Amino acid sequence: MEANFDNTADQIRATGRRVKNDLSDGVQDIKAAASSEIKNLIADVEDLMARIADLKDADVVRVRSKVQRAVDATKQSLSESADTLRRQAQDVAATADDYVRESPWQAIGIAALVGAVVGILATRRSKGF
Repeated sequence: MEANFDNTADQIRATGRRVKNDLSDGVQDIKAAASSEIKNLIADVEDLMARIADLKDADVVRVRSKVQRAVDATKQSLSESADTLRRQAQDVAATADDYVRESPWQAIGIAALVGAVVGILATRRSKGF
């Protein structure tokens, strides 16, 4: 019986590690996609600003400087947001991993409940309810 418990606990720990790794990978994928799109937008704005750099109209100069400040602020914010998102995802994954390690039977119960709910929802959806 004890060997059975140890085996189940080991399986739960392994599942917790896989969930943590999957979550971390997913966050990295989302971060990379969002970062890429925002960087493309920033590059386009910077290109536009370079094209209008020769214009000396006071309104254009004022708008150009305002846009440059916004681009700089966006770059800084993007960097800070990515760091914050990464830290939060790591905290969530670590908390989930700790919970599974500390309360394996409760984790099994929660996983079973989530599985049942997903199964019910999938069944209802496939029947057209």
